[in-house]
Amino acid sequence: MGVSKNSPDLSDPGSLSDASGGELLGPPGVPKKTLLLLFLLPAVLFFVSFAIGRYPIPLPTVLKIFASRVLPLSPDWESSMETVLFRLRLPRIAAAMLVGAGLSLSGAAFQGVFRNPLVSPYLLGVASGAGFGAALAILLSESLFLLQFSALLFGILAVALTFGIGRFYRGAPTLVLILGGVIVGAFFSSLTSLIKFVADPYEKLPAIVFWLMGSMARVTPENLRAVGPFIGGGTFLLLLLGWRLNILSMGDEEAKAMGVNAGKERAMILTICTLVTASSVCLSGIIGWVGLVIPHVGRILVGPDHRRLLPACLALGSAFLLLVDNCARAATAMEIPLGILTALVGAPLFAWMLSRKKVGW
Repeated sequence: MGVSKNSPDLSDPGSLSDASGGELLGPPGVPKKTLLLLFLLPAVLFFVSFAIGRYPIPLPTVLKIFASRVLPLSPDWESSMETVLFRLRLPRIAAAMLVGAGLSLSGAAFQGVFRNPLVSPYLLGVASGAGFGAALAILLSESLFLLQFSALLFGILAVALTFGIGRFYRGAPTLVLILGGVIVGAFFSSLTSLIKFVADPYEKLPAIVFWLMGSMARVTPENLRAVGPFIGGGTFLLLLLGWRLNILSMGDEEAKAMGVNAGKERAMILTICTLVTASSVCLSGIIGWVGLVIPHVGRILVGPDHRRLLPACLALGSAFLLLVDNCARAATAMEIPLGILTALVGAPLFAWMLSRKKVGW
């Protein structure tokens, strides 16, 4: 099957249009007010989040402290406020926004590649592998660096095993990858359960359980600088590949007709998503529902065109997880694990979208 005369020029991502001149997979247009609100939301939440916490700082004071970094303002606030803002809250807020954006973009990419609305970034076993790596590190050591390195290493190893199963067995590529992810995920989940069984029930076991439920409590400027570039870099690459996701979401036959090697494109996108997801998990633990629900909300607002959907997921995902993290650290005296809150919000929201037939890829 050759490329027709009306096929788009793949060297120009902006030329993806059908024979009648209509934009491929794109909605007629997104209202400017929707786009403005979409990207103002994380910006507003970013500054508001600095005022939230057990050590409250008035929002005007927060703004003055930030302004003093570029303007010659005389400080009329305690020096401890600057320490709280820049040493404690800034890394946590930045991590929440990075992880939320990374998981949301990875979820949208996975749903487009697999053409399945029920797919999440953890499909290929990265969460189970990273969970095992973190549990093993907590059992053997108290080093935060070792915990994050082990989580990242085993998360990538789990996905590598999934791809290995896909190469070993012949069949539909996407189906084999999904089944391989189920196999690898079950294997590492059983290993994690074994570690929890042998762990000290007074010290090690609570730490393992709390990490597996997800939290930003352990984020420091040092580990954010170490892991953040992987999430940020992978997110940037996914934003550039939106037009390729449009083609892959139409199926392998259509991609082949357009002269695109679907297998190579799929492997490249899944590799980037794996790096982003594994880095997110090693920074914050396992946080569910973000990569599953946020892409559907983005499609409701801007449509299925990945060139619009991915930036929308970036804004929505970062704002959503930042809002949830604010609730986690301020709602009660003890910090609530993020995985609990995202499930409490995500499950009813997803059920509502199902009832309104708003779920699709």
